[in-house]
Amino acid sequence: MSNNIDDYILQGIHGEKQTKPDERRIFLGTLRERIVIALKQSQIREDGIYPQVEEALNKNQKAHLYLNGNMSYSELSKYTKLASKYNVEFTMVTNNNYNSEIGLALAYDYAIDKEEIYVTKEDPKKEPAKNKKKKGFFSLFSKR
Repeated sequence: MSNNIDDYILQGIHGEKQTKPDERRIFLGTLRERIVIALKQSQIREDGIYPQVEEALNKNQKAHLYLNGNMSYSELSKYTKLASKYNVEFTMVTNNNYNSEIGLALAYDYAIDKEEIYVTKEDPKKEPAKNKKKKGFFSLFSKR
C-alpha cells in the first residue's frame, strides 16, 4: 500500500506519468501516430496558408489543432481563423523548456498512423526531369 501512496505523492508533485514524453515535446503535446498533418515553424512564417492544411481542417473537424505557443500570435492567427471557420478546436501549446520545430499539428486523440504528415510545397516552376532539354556539348548531337 505504501507503493500506492508514494505513486500518488509523486504524481501530485510531477504530474501524471505520460507515455513517450520526448515525442510529446516534439509534437506539441500529442503523439506522432495521432497526427493528420503538421507544419514546421518556418512554413507557418511564410506568406499565405497551405491549402493542404485547410483541406485537412475541413475533412477532420473532430480532430484538434495544436499550435506552437512559442511563436507569435500574429504568425499563427491565419490558422486559428481557419480552425474557427471549420469549427476545429485548437490549443496554443507553450513549453518554456523546449521550443519544438513543429509549428502546427492537427491530431486526433487516438492513433491513425498516417505515413506522411509533413506538408511539402510543390514548386510549379519546376519542370519534370524528363521534359527538360539537354544542355551542353552532347546536346548538339541529339535529335530535336
